Amino acid sequence: MSSILTNNSAMVALQTLQSVNSNLAKTQDMISTGKEIGKAKDNSAIWAISKVMESDVSGFKAVKDSLALGESTVAVASAGAEQIVNLLNEMKERVVAATGDNVDHTKIESDVDALKEQIGSIIRGSQFNGSNLLDAAGGDIDVLASINRDDVGDVSNLMITVASVDFETDLLGGATATTNPDDPILASNILGDIDVSDAASAATSLTALEAHIQTAIDGAAELGASAKRISDQSEFVGKVTDAMKSGIGAMVDTNMEEASARLQALQVQQQLATQSLSIANQAPQAILSLFR
Repeated sequence: MSSILTNNSAMVALQTLQSVNSNLAKTQDMISTGKEIGKAKDNSAIWAISKVMESDVSGFKAVKDSLALGESTVAVASAGAEQIVNLLNEMKERVVAATGDNVDHTKIESDVDALKEQIGSIIRGSQFNGSNLLDAAGGDIDVLASINRDDVGDVSNLMITVASVDFETDLLGGATATTNPDDPILASNILGDIDVSDAASAATSLTALEAHIQTAIDGAAELGASAKRISDQSEFVGKVTDAMKSGIGAMVDTNMEEASARLQALQVQQQLATQSLSIANQAPQAILSLFR
């Protein structure tokens, strides 16, 4: 039945054109923004997952900053500890020389005191951002190493604790290395059991010095292990962050090749739908021929 009041063909053609235009607009938006799922209405489940992952990526950026700060702090302390080991070995040469009777003990004692003061200066100066791992007063440091999300969505943090090696007690004889930094630490307070004033005292001091060298080596090794752990964790966090970014992209980014092909197809469909609507709108004109 033909009707001049209701044009079913035109309504169908109009619905088709509207659908094509809607899909075309969405495809153009995907191409311009680069995101297939840019809003919750596009796919609420995937959008929600991607936003949680983006939040974790932001958290891992803070973790990277914390690890970088911790790594720098430990690196300064580690460099100081290694230098102290070298100075103690140099001091050992002086102590061994002082065990002889035909040497100038006064000059050797002066050299040893200079080395002691240099060790005290290194312990005091091996601080970064207010933290000194060679001094108990500086305290241990907790480095944010990671954030963990469990299967129910609860988030917790993982810390790496780097302990102070406390050279203050072992090498400075309890003298404070960080309080009143303008006040020098007396050489008599640094390695106080090392005495080279005569051959007998030097011989006795040699055993004590060996213990101090071992203490410094153990401390340097401990700091080196902590530095390696922080460095490895930083590398791991970087890889995790990259993997999460790739996962987010796989979920929400536009497949540009596919979108380009879809755009061309929709443009053709739009032209055909427009022509179809035009033909449907002209159909009532045929009724006029019945009245001629």
